[in-house]
Amino acid sequence: MGPLQFGMSPTEVALALLVPGPQERVGGPYAQENFPDGVKAFYDAGELACVALDAVTGPQVFLSGFPLAGSDPEQGQQFLLDHAAEHGNWVLYTPDDSLSLTGLGVPLRSQQVGAVRLTRPSW
Repeated sequence: MGPLQFGMSPTEVALALLVPGPQERVGGPYAQENFPDGVKAFYDAGELACVALDAVTGPQVFLSGFPLAGSDPEQGQQFLLDHAAEHGNWVLYTPDDSLSLTGLGVPLRSQQVGAVRLTRPSW
């Protein structure tokens, strides 16, 4: 996978992910493309605005050894609060009740998976 950068076009995102294109396109307030391996790209005015990883099928990302994808949301939020306190970072609660480390720009959202909710990071 190549580096994803804000402002990329959908074609550039597919090239960076080394795939011919998305598996699915979804409408909504932002244009959304779902790629193989649980990577979701969101566009505003045709430019990459956000990347989210699926809680189950997305690649795993760690922050100081904590798995950001697929964890219990309460444990994830507590980890971010502890991490922020230890490293002097600021945290922000978003309107959807997610917690974000503002210095890193990583909101930790939740995703419904069957009967449970799991964490999914985004950038």
